[in-house]
Amino acid sequence: MPSPLVVIPTYNERENLAAIVGRVLMAEPAVAVLVVDDASPDGTGALADELAAADERVLVRHRAGKEGLGAAYLDAFAWALEAGYDPIVQMDADGSHLPEQLGGLLAPLREGADLVIGSRWIPGGRIENWPRYRELLSRGGSAYARWVLRLPTRDATAGYRAFRAEGLRRMRLDEVHTKGYGFQVDMLWHAHEAGLDVVEVPVTFVERELGRSKMSLGIVLEAMLRVTGWGVAARFRRR
Repeated sequence: MPSPLVVIPTYNERENLAAIVGRVLMAEPAVAVLVVDDASPDGTGALADELAAADERVLVRHRAGKEGLGAAYLDAFAWALEAGYDPIVQMDADGSHLPEQLGGLLAPLREGADLVIGSRWIPGGRIENWPRYRELLSRGGSAYARWVLRLPTRDATAGYRAFRAEGLRRMRLDEVHTKGYGFQVDMLWHAHEAGLDVVEVPVTFVERELGRSKMSLGIVLEAMLRVTGWGVAARFRRR
Protein backbone atom coordinates (compact mmCIF):
# COMPACT_ATOMS: atom_id res chain seq x y z
CA MET A 1 0.00 0.00 0.00
CA PRO A 2 1.23 3.56 -0.66
CA SER A 3 2.59 5.43 2.34
CA PRO A 4 1.13 8.74 3.54
CA LEU A 5 3.49 11.70 3.28
CA VAL A 6 3.37 14.83 5.43
CA VAL A 7 4.98 17.81 3.69
CA ILE A 8 6.42 20.51 5.96
CA PRO A 9 7.85 23.59 4.18
CA THR A 10 10.41 25.52 6.23
CA TYR A 11 12.15 28.85 6.28
CA ASN A 12 13.93 29.76 9.51
CA GLU A 13 12.08 27.19 11.63
CA ARG A 14 15.02 25.62 13.44
CA GLU A 15 13.39 26.28 16.83
CA ASN A 16 10.25 24.35 15.86
CA LEU A 17 11.32 21.66 13.41
CA ALA A 18 12.50 18.82 15.65
CA ALA A 19 9.44 19.07 17.88
CA ILE A 20 6.90 19.09 15.05
CA VAL A 21 8.55 16.21 13.19
CA GLY A 22 8.70 14.18 16.38
CA ARG A 23 5.04 14.82 17.14
CA VAL A 24 4.00 13.78 13.61
CA LEU A 25 5.87 10.49 13.83
CA MET A 26 4.52 9.79 17.30
CA ALA A 27 0.93 10.55 16.28
CA GLU A 28 1.04 8.57 13.02
CA PRO A 29 4.05 6.20 12.98
CA ALA A 30 3.23 4.89 9.47
CA VAL A 31 3.71 8.24 7.73
CA ALA A 32 6.81 9.72 6.16
CA VAL A 33 7.75 13.37 6.63
CA LEU A 34 9.21 15.50 3.86
CA VAL A 35 10.89 18.73 5.00
CA VAL A 36 11.18 21.22 2.15
CA ASP A 37 13.66 23.91 3.14
CA ASP A 38 14.21 27.12 1.18
CA ALA A 39 17.87 27.56 2.17
CA SER A 40 17.06 28.85 5.65
CA PRO A 41 19.94 30.98 6.96
CA ASP A 42 19.28 29.83 10.55
CA GLY A 43 20.35 26.24 9.84
CA THR A 44 16.91 24.65 9.53
CA GLY A 45 18.09 22.63 6.52
CA ALA A 46 21.09 21.23 8.39
CA LEU A 47 18.85 20.21 11.29
CA ALA A 48 16.47 18.54 8.84
CA ASP A 49 19.39 16.50 7.51
CA GLU A 50 20.24 15.42 11.06
CA LEU A 51 16.65 14.30 11.65
CA ALA A 52 16.70 12.36 8.37
CA ALA A 53 19.96 10.65 9.30
CA ALA A 54 18.41 9.53 12.58
CA ASP A 55 15.08 8.27 11.17
CA GLU A 56 14.47 6.84 7.69
CA ARG A 57 10.90 8.15 7.77
CA VAL A 58 12.24 11.72 7.51
CA LEU A 59 13.15 13.02 4.06
CA VAL A 60 14.56 16.39 3.01
CA ARG A 61 14.43 18.52 -0.12
CA HIS A 62 16.77 21.52 -0.22
CA ARG A 63 15.75 24.40 -2.46
CA ALA A 64 18.06 27.11 -3.76
CA GLY A 65 16.39 30.03 -1.98
CA LYS A 66 13.22 31.54 -0.56
CA GLU A 67 10.63 31.27 -3.34
CA GLY A 68 7.46 31.16 -1.27
CA LEU A 69 5.12 28.64 0.29
CA GLY A 70 3.31 27.79 -2.95
CA ALA A 71 6.49 27.04 -4.85
CA ALA A 72 7.70 24.77 -2.06
CA TYR A 73 4.45 22.82 -1.97
CA LEU A 74 4.21 22.44 -5.73
CA ASP A 75 7.77 21.14 -5.84
CA ALA A 76 6.94 18.68 -3.06
CA PHE A 77 3.70 17.53 -4.71
CA ALA A 78 5.48 16.77 -7.99
CA TRP A 79 8.18 14.82 -6.15
CA ALA A 80 5.69 12.94 -3.95
CA LEU A 81 3.46 11.92 -6.87
CA GLU A 82 6.48 10.64 -8.79
CA ALA A 83 7.65 8.71 -5.71
CA GLY A 84 4.23 7.11 -5.23
CA TYR A 85 3.15 8.56 -1.89
CA ASP A 86 -0.57 8.62 -1.14
CA PRO A 87 -2.15 10.54 0.57
CA ILE A 88 -0.16 13.77 0.73
CA VAL A 89 -0.63 16.17 3.65
CA GLN A 90 0.21 19.85 4.07
CA MET A 91 1.37 20.93 7.53
CA ASP A 92 2.98 24.08 8.92
CA ALA A 93 6.30 23.78 10.73
CA ASP A 94 5.43 26.15 13.58
CA GLY A 95 3.10 23.88 15.54
CA SER A 96 -0.09 25.69 14.57
CA HIS A 97 -1.38 22.49 12.94
CA LEU A 98 -1.67 19.79 15.57
CA PRO A 99 -0.16 16.46 14.44
CA GLU A 100 -2.40 14.76 16.98
CA GLN A 101 -5.37 15.70 14.76
CA LEU A 102 -3.82 14.24 11.60
CA GLY A 103 -5.87 11.05 11.89
CA GLY A 104 -9.03 13.12 11.61
CA LEU A 105 -7.87 14.48 8.26
CA LEU A 106 -6.88 11.09 6.90
CA ALA A 107 -10.11 9.29 7.82
CA PRO A 108 -12.40 10.92 5.20
CA LEU A 109 -9.89 10.08 2.47
CA ARG A 110 -10.42 6.39 3.22
CA GLU A 111 -14.15 6.96 2.74
CA GLY A 112 -13.74 8.50 -0.73
CA ALA A 113 -12.96 12.19 -0.19
CA ASP A 114 -10.33 13.68 -2.50
CA LEU A 115 -9.31 16.62 -0.32
CA VAL A 116 -9.81 17.14 3.42
CA ILE A 117 -9.52 20.62 4.89
CA GLY A 118 -8.69 21.10 8.55
CA SER A 119 -11.18 23.88 9.21
CA ARG A 120 -11.20 26.53 11.92
CA TRP A 121 -14.56 27.98 10.92
CA ILE A 122 -16.96 25.03 11.15
CA PRO A 123 -18.60 23.73 14.35
CA GLY A 124 -15.93 22.13 16.50
CA GLY A 125 -13.10 24.13 14.93
CA ARG A 126 -11.34 26.74 17.02
CA ILE A 127 -8.26 28.91 17.38
CA GLU A 128 -5.99 29.47 20.37
CA ASN A 129 -3.94 32.53 21.35
CA TRP A 130 -4.90 34.74 18.42
CA PRO A 131 -5.63 38.44 18.95
CA ARG A 132 -9.09 39.50 17.82
CA TYR A 133 -7.80 41.46 14.81
CA ARG A 134 -6.00 38.37 13.50
CA GLU A 135 -9.18 36.31 13.71
CA LEU A 136 -11.19 39.01 11.93
CA LEU A 137 -8.54 39.26 9.21
CA SER A 138 -8.56 35.51 8.64
CA ARG A 139 -12.33 35.17 8.72
CA GLY A 140 -12.72 38.16 6.42
CA GLY A 141 -10.17 36.89 3.91
CA SER A 142 -11.80 33.48 3.81
CA ALA A 143 -15.29 34.94 3.42
CA TYR A 144 -14.13 37.25 0.63
CA ALA A 145 -12.49 34.39 -1.27
CA ARG A 146 -15.62 32.25 -0.88
CA TRP A 147 -17.83 35.04 -2.21
CA VAL A 148 -15.65 36.08 -5.14
CA LEU A 149 -14.85 32.53 -6.30
CA ARG A 150 -18.19 30.99 -5.27
CA LEU A 151 -16.52 28.41 -3.06
CA PRO A 152 -18.65 26.31 -0.68
CA THR A 153 -15.73 25.60 1.68
CA ARG A 154 -15.99 27.56 4.94
CA ASP A 155 -12.25 27.87 5.63
CA ALA A 156 -10.84 28.82 2.24
CA THR A 157 -7.44 29.89 3.57
CA ALA A 158 -6.76 26.88 5.79
CA GLY A 159 -3.32 25.36 5.37
CA TYR A 160 -3.83 22.00 7.10
CA ARG A 161 -4.93 19.76 4.22
CA ALA A 162 -4.78 16.16 3.06
CA PHE A 163 -5.02 15.16 -0.61
CA ARG A 164 -5.47 11.80 -2.24
CA ALA A 165 -2.78 11.46 -4.89
CA GLU A 166 -5.37 10.91 -7.61
CA GLY A 167 -7.08 14.14 -6.60
CA LEU A 168 -3.85 16.09 -7.03
CA ARG A 169 -3.34 14.50 -10.43
CA ARG A 170 -6.80 15.65 -11.55
CA MET A 171 -6.03 19.26 -10.68
CA ARG A 172 -4.31 21.56 -13.15
CA LEU A 173 -1.26 22.10 -10.96
CA ASP A 174 0.68 23.58 -13.86
CA GLU A 175 -1.79 26.50 -13.74
CA VAL A 176 -1.22 27.19 -10.02
CA HIS A 177 1.33 29.99 -9.96
CA THR A 178 0.66 31.65 -6.60
CA LYS A 179 3.69 31.51 -4.33
CA GLY A 180 2.50 33.26 -1.18
CA TYR A 181 -0.54 33.38 1.11
CA GLY A 182 -2.98 33.15 -1.80
CA PHE A 183 -1.69 29.67 -2.66
CA GLN A 184 -4.19 28.00 -0.35
CA VAL A 185 -7.13 29.72 -2.04
CA ASP A 186 -5.66 29.06 -5.48
CA MET A 187 -5.36 25.34 -4.75
CA LEU A 188 -8.86 25.14 -3.28
CA TRP A 189 -10.31 26.90 -6.32
CA HIS A 190 -8.53 24.48 -8.67
CA ALA A 191 -9.79 21.56 -6.56
CA HIS A 192 -13.41 22.66 -6.92
CA GLU A 193 -12.95 23.43 -10.62
CA ALA A 194 -11.61 19.89 -11.08
CA GLY A 195 -14.67 18.44 -9.37
CA LEU A 196 -12.86 17.04 -6.34
CA ASP A 197 -14.88 15.86 -3.35
CA VAL A 198 -13.81 18.37 -0.69
CA VAL A 199 -14.59 17.67 2.97
CA GLU A 200 -13.97 19.89 6.00
CA VAL A 201 -13.18 18.52 9.45
CA PRO A 202 -12.83 20.67 12.57
CA VAL A 203 -9.33 21.35 13.90
CA THR A 204 -7.75 23.50 16.57
CA PHE A 205 -5.33 26.10 15.25
CA VAL A 206 -2.70 27.16 17.79
CA GLU A 207 -0.61 30.31 17.41
CA ARG A 208 3.12 29.63 17.29
CA GLU A 209 5.14 29.98 20.49
CA LEU A 210 8.61 30.15 18.93
CA GLY A 211 9.93 32.07 15.95
CA ARG A 212 8.29 34.80 13.91
CA SER A 213 5.17 34.57 11.76
CA LYS A 214 5.61 35.26 8.04
CA MET A 215 2.11 36.74 7.84
CA SER A 216 1.57 40.46 7.27
CA LEU A 217 -1.22 42.78 6.14
CA GLY A 218 0.61 43.35 2.84
CA ILE A 219 0.64 39.62 2.11
CA VAL A 220 -3.08 39.36 2.80
CA LEU A 221 -3.91 42.37 0.61
CA GLU A 222 -1.82 40.92 -2.23
CA ALA A 223 -3.74 37.66 -1.94
CA MET A 224 -7.08 39.48 -2.02
CA LEU A 225 -6.07 41.29 -5.20
CA ARG A 226 -5.19 37.98 -6.80
CA VAL A 227 -8.49 36.44 -5.71
CA THR A 228 -10.37 39.40 -7.20
CA GLY A 229 -8.59 38.89 -10.51
CA TRP A 230 -9.40 35.18 -10.57
CA GLY A 231 -13.04 35.85 -9.80
CA VAL A 232 -13.41 38.46 -12.53
CA ALA A 233 -11.70 36.20 -15.07
CA ALA A 234 -13.92 33.26 -14.11
CA ARG A 235 -17.10 35.32 -14.56
CA PHE A 236 -16.01 36.40 -18.04
CA ARG A 237 -15.28 32.78 -18.99
CA ARG A 238 -18.76 31.70 -17.92
CA ARG A 239 -20.50 34.30 -20.10
